[in-house]
Amino acid sequence: MDAAIEELCRKGYDAASVSDICGEAGVSKGAFYHHFPSKQALFLAIMQDWLRGIDTQLFAKRIPEKSVPQSIQDMGSTLGVIFQAASGQMPMFMEFMVQASRDEEVWKAVIAPYRQYQKSFSGLINEGKKEGSFRADIDAEEAAWVLISLAVGILLQGIVDPDAADWEKVTTKGVQMILDGLRRREV
Repeated sequence: MDAAIEELCRKGYDAASVSDICGEAGVSKGAFYHHFPSKQALFLAIMQDWLRGIDTQLFAKRIPEKSVPQSIQDMGSTLGVIFQAASGQMPMFMEFMVQASRDEEVWKAVIAPYRQYQKSFSGLINEGKKEGSFRADIDAEEAAWVLISLAVGILLQGIVDPDAADWEKVTTKGVQMILDGLRRREV
């Protein structure tokens, strides 16, 4: 999988062949096909592995003793960790998106976590409404999409122009702005 990530980041999905991946990994095509029925299956396995890592980091930040706004702020801090962990692998994120626009199976695999994140964040925002941290009139589903859009937008900007800003700082400030808009105002 590491060799595939290298090849896919360097050449892109369409240009990286199974032969290239096998050459980089030092394995035969037979060994490749023993583990993966196709390049697409390998690609999807890489994506699922990447998403599992994000899920683990992200939802480990939800500690019941903390308020919902603090948990969301802590979750926002994981974007910096994701950038560091993925360092040279961020082009894979772009490959996932490009392939999702071309291949229905990849699209299904890419869209599923977005919908799960939306559901999880929506539930978290509703939890914040119940605890009194967020305004009662907030549409939790829309607010969840805004949080996801912020994260994806920052990931894309960080890939395209990594040195333009301190993306961890931008994330922290962006999440804080969203939370300020959600918070219940004291009278």
